[in-house]
Amino acid sequence: MTAPEIYDALVLGTGEAGKFMAWHLGSQGLRVAAIEKKKVGGACPNFACLPSKNVVHSAKVASYFQRGPEFGIVSGEWHVDMAAVRSRKRKMVDGLEELHLNNFRKSGAEIVMGFGHFIAEKTIQVDLLAGGTRTLRADKIFIDTGSRATISTVPGLTEANPLTHVEALELDIVPEHLIILGGGFVGLEFAQAVRRFGSRVTIIERNSHLAHQQDPDISAAITELFLDEDIQIVTDANVDRVEGTSGAGVTLHITSDGAPSELKGSHLLVATGRTPNTQNIGLELVGIELTPAGHIKVNKRLETTAPGVWAMGDCAGSPYFTHISFDDFRIVRSNLAGANRTTTGRQIPSCTFIDPELAQIGLSETEAAKQGIPYRLARIPMAAILRSRTLSETRGFLKALISDDDRILGFTAFGPGVSDLLVPVQVVMSANLPYTALRDIVVAHPTMGEGFISLFSAVPAKKL
Repeated sequence: MTAPEIYDALVLGTGEAGKFMAWHLGSQGLRVAAIEKKKVGGACPNFACLPSKNVVHSAKVASYFQRGPEFGIVSGEWHVDMAAVRSRKRKMVDGLEELHLNNFRKSGAEIVMGFGHFIAEKTIQVDLLAGGTRTLRADKIFIDTGSRATISTVPGLTEANPLTHVEALELDIVPEHLIILGGGFVGLEFAQAVRRFGSRVTIIERNSHLAHQQDPDISAAITELFLDEDIQIVTDANVDRVEGTSGAGVTLHITSDGAPSELKGSHLLVATGRTPNTQNIGLELVGIELTPAGHIKVNKRLETTAPGVWAMGDCAGSPYFTHISFDDFRIVRSNLAGANRTTTGRQIPSCTFIDPELAQIGLSETEAAKQGIPYRLARIPMAAILRSRTLSETRGFLKALISDDDRILGFTAFGPGVSDLLVPVQVVMSANLPYTALRDIVVAHPTMGEGFISLFSAVPAKKL
């Protein structure tokens, strides 16, 4: 082995946590190398969160064309140009890439493009994309290798070359009939978007209903929405085998409610979960243990089982959200400076960018019931918020779980633009303020925020 190049810190992967760690340490004057095998910035800005929301918004515009007469607009003939949809998305991604490269330049952190893997303690070999290798060593190493779409072992599935979210975002045609495996948030967002572009869409869900981890009223509301948009849904379904190739035509042999059947489509998208990228990077060589699910084993400070090595984001088993990966970075950054922050008890907000949006924070009714936590339920229809009527977007509802001491235990919103309602609720929850802090403020009219007044005015009185 050639003598390694010595750095103060190495960052394996430039996802949300990794890039911010590289920028932070580099800006402190440390010699830092960030190793990336695909795209600088990781999945979110390149082929996940931001590109998908870009395409989702294009689909929203398409839906406005379809609803033109409802708004008094006569649009005439129109069609979806998927190549132009893709071009708009690519333009945004290119801008984000330049933003990331500028941040690396300003911080002084070096980018090393290639596949990095441990070959000895504190030592990583990089198989460079341009050819050759480099051997790097540092006393501090931060792993942020992310996750990828899970492709199950269903016979014929891998051979069918199915789309994942990465390839789906590169479509330049409207699929004749897109079959989606999985009714989670990725499958739901793509199903609605592609349907609005004009494709037939069928969702295959192995559980008894879509969004099966949600409260029953949320699952029912999403199902009603999708059926109204003529998205076909097959639940309680197992895929026995797959024939054909995505893009040229596929046939799925499925069993639903005990009955076998066939489903034919032009394209196949797999959205059945995520697999951490922890294989073949030499973790076992340096004493970094994995969990049974394949995540890097970390403690509450995100320290691995190897001294001087941290893991952050998806690969560490943190909830699979960009904002959680960013908070992982903040935890490790603070602890490097002498703090004692942990992942315990932090808020986990989530948003699903179907239309209307689904936004959540804190306990759901299902979780509260499982944990035996008492609550008072407040719930109002979206139509009670007058702003929704001006938009002709009255589908949905707000609901909140309130404790006996008037704290907000959980909040769920299903409606237009409700992702922006999460932050004020989070502030009240984190400050341990009563729900009345939102009920009693003066809110500008007409805004979605007025819903807080209606919602929290509907909290039942305490039981005597």
